[in-house]
Amino acid sequence: MAAGRAFLGAPCSSLAAGARRLAFASPLPRTLTPALSCGVRGRCIASASSSPDAASSPEPYVLTTPLYYVNAPPHMGSAYTTIAADAIARFQASLHPRLQRLQFLTRLQEKNVIFITGTDEHGEKIAASAEASGRNPKEHCDAISSSYKMLWADLDIEYDKFIRTTDRKHEAVVNEFYSRVLDSGDIYRADYEGLYCVSCEEYKDEKELLENNCCPVHLKPCVERKEDNYFFALSKYQHKLEELLTRNPDFVRPSYRLNEVQGWIKSGLRDFSISRASVEWGIPVPNDTKQTIYVWFDALLGYISALLDDGEQASLQQAVDHGWPASLHLIGKDILRFHAVYWPAMLMSAGLSVPDTVFGHGFLTKDGMKMGKSLGNTLEPKDLVERFGADAVRYFFLREVEFGNDGDYSEERFINIVNAHLANTIGNLLNRTLGLLKKNCKSKLAFDSIAAADGSLFRDNIENLVDNAKHQYENLLLSSACETVLEIGNLGNLYVDEQAHGPVSSKGDLVLILETMRIIAIALSPITPSLSLRIYTQLGFTEDQFRVLRWEDTKWGGLKAGQVMSEPKPVFARIETETEEDAQASSKAAKGGKKKARSKGLVEA
Repeated sequence: MAAGRAFLGAPCSSLAAGARRLAFASPLPRTLTPALSCGVRGRCIASASSSPDAASSPEPYVLTTPLYYVNAPPHMGSAYTTIAADAIARFQASLHPRLQRLQFLTRLQEKNVIFITGTDEHGEKIAASAEASGRNPKEHCDAISSSYKMLWADLDIEYDKFIRTTDRKHEAVVNEFYSRVLDSGDIYRADYEGLYCVSCEEYKDEKELLENNCCPVHLKPCVERKEDNYFFALSKYQHKLEELLTRNPDFVRPSYRLNEVQGWIKSGLRDFSISRASVEWGIPVPNDTKQTIYVWFDALLGYISALLDDGEQASLQQAVDHGWPASLHLIGKDILRFHAVYWPAMLMSAGLSVPDTVFGHGFLTKDGMKMGKSLGNTLEPKDLVERFGADAVRYFFLREVEFGNDGDYSEERFINIVNAHLANTIGNLLNRTLGLLKKNCKSKLAFDSIAAADGSLFRDNIENLVDNAKHQYENLLLSSACETVLEIGNLGNLYVDEQAHGPVSSKGDLVLILETMRIIAIALSPITPSLSLRIYTQLGFTEDQFRVLRWEDTKWGGLKAGQVMSEPKPVFARIETETEEDAQASSKAAKGGKKKARSKGLVEA
């Protein structure tokens, strides 16, 4: 269900004969009844069977990436979504109480967080990709799913749950959900004949096709296909979806994506096929094992099945009890219709609350052009990490792409931004200040940072910027948050420059700047966790202290008199451009006199 699949839109000429029950007419367990029948957000965590402690526990912040489609290895688009989700998770929540966190994790708010990602592994296209690679579908899925996990580790992604739609617990949840929707009277059987795009895994309307019935997305001819399928009565939820968007305009963000969704709904909703008779690689339809469940109806439920702990009973109710509904779905704009139209209608049919927010971000281009293998301009995230490091990759895309809009990658721009911001503004400020502290104070602080700032407007300015950064993180303004933290660094550098003709080595001034660096380390940690750790440990703290930081620790006053700083070492190395000779010596791939940029490596604290 990752970016790349388009709208399936299989129309239906008529509903099945016979009256159907209204969506919420049948009795449901209390936790499976939405707070409002229109699906306006409400929590369904505590159940009749839940313990009192569970009912009174803090409401979790559940955020998700798409479940990425495993027809091919991960690309920069999927990496971008996941980097953004990881930054939001690091800001939003403290350590999850049920899971042991990995290294370099710091969660900055007093909330429980459940960060979900995973892979979507069923469908005709997966079976075809497996056959092309000489593997069976399961082997193919295992290999591609593993490549996602490895890339997330390389990018310092710290997820809580990784769901695969081939997991047994997921299949159990899908079967139960399907049966619930069937009991609501929202699934019926009908014939459908039309033009089918195998790459999109959807039927197409002829009016949207190009010459020779080519798919406008994949530029390949669609094939005639006739099937006897099961359909979901999406049209029945027209008014409920309209009511949802009216009562909760934040259900779809940014606001211009909401306008798109409102337009789709107002144009009229059509029922869509939720099974395939010709696809073997999928979950069998519970009441008809000759058909498999359509991949989107299957994969969307991964957001719920992921909530189950390993080894516990796999049931829809149990999964819901662990934190549904989701607080935030992060997706690419090309799969917005599935998440903002189909998914809430499916949930309403099953008696479940809808997510709080669906956020659709834009696409990435390279040097102003759409990326594609045919153009030879793909951007491989693994290559970027190997060359420049995870912090540089995370910072550039979150700083340079206004979250929600399309963004462009240029290597020249990448190098200039990363060098100027991380190596110069932040890295050099720390390095030269620690150098002066070593020279004048033997690396020991002479004052508390509160005492050093007494009567200084500098502290007020820093605290105002910290407040701005918090507001920006809370509102998913990740680029703005990066800019604000960088402005804190700029203020530090300006302060040092202004003292150039005065007491530049004043012991109090040094404490002011080092306290500023401590605040930067915390405020930037959702974006650049490893860099922030290196900064923090150079300030005399331990890795364990870093791991338990909260956003409230950005409050001025963390440095104490007598605290000993580490030896000054560069925390972020500038990215240098290799000459042709250097490149040829380091890699046989350097040809044609081209220059190749590469970080000379980070010096660990």
